Amino acid sequence: MANKEPFSKRNRYASISKEITIWEDASETLRYFVLDKARELEYAPSTLRVVICRALRKRPDPDNWSEYPNIWNEVQELMYGCEWFKVYDIIEALYASFARNDENSGTQDAEAFSDATNALFAEEGIGWQLVNGQIITRGNEVFEQVVNKATDSLQDSERPTAAKHLREALLDLSRRPHPDLAGAVYHSMGSLEALARDITDDPRATLGEILKRHPALLPKPLNASILQIWGYASNQARHVEEGREPTREEAELVVGLCAAISTYLSRRKYNSAD
Repeated sequence: MANKEPFSKRNRYASISKEITIWEDASETLRYFVLDKARELEYAPSTLRVVICRALRKRPDPDNWSEYPNIWNEVQELMYGCEWFKVYDIIEALYASFARNDENSGTQDAEAFSDATNALFAEEGIGWQLVNGQIITRGNEVFEQVVNKATDSLQDSERPTAAKHLREALLDLSRRPHPDLAGAVYHSMGSLEALARDITDDPRATLGEILKRHPALLPKPLNASILQIWGYASNQARHVEEGREPTREEAELVVGLCAAISTYLSRRKYNSAD
């Protein structure tokens, strides 16, 4: 039997991931890919229509009966005509549908769909990723590694509150159609604060107070820098003023910094009497 994998995959060639430039958009290329990949995985137009109409909360056209061209044309009109963020809703809905079918048939179509979708996101510079059936924000490789490492460290050290805040920061960056950038800053600092409270056994103090009371918690002069970041986060997220919402780049910077520091703190030995 002939190998069905394309030349590039057979020979392990891969495109270099583009710089992420797309968040609030869904290109024609992406819309085409979703439909084409679903058909490649043997979804008929009528099956696609059920999934898409449910995601878009639209009634299927009762006058369309034939798979081609009628239902297929309807499916294309739905996909190419919907708002950008609804395309990502459709992707999640298709993954869920594939996953349900996999449970019954023993196939791995959900994984194949997820892998192909994430590959396209990387190739097109799209700042999203499909993880366990959910579309979440995607940063550059360093950002992803730092945040994932921090989440694992917090879980391993049995600090669920800090880990939850860090996950919430990612969810805030992932909100559609508009990310909650102030929320991402707030939750990332909240993660660091929860961790610092646990380490220093100071459950009511703010992070700013902890850093002043425990100057040895972080190496100097890094401790002073984190205190300044805390002040920035307080101004941007805790005491929000009109017109002062952080940019995505600023929010990702704070999330990444908090994640890196959380990894350091969760792994070090600290005596609160120091």
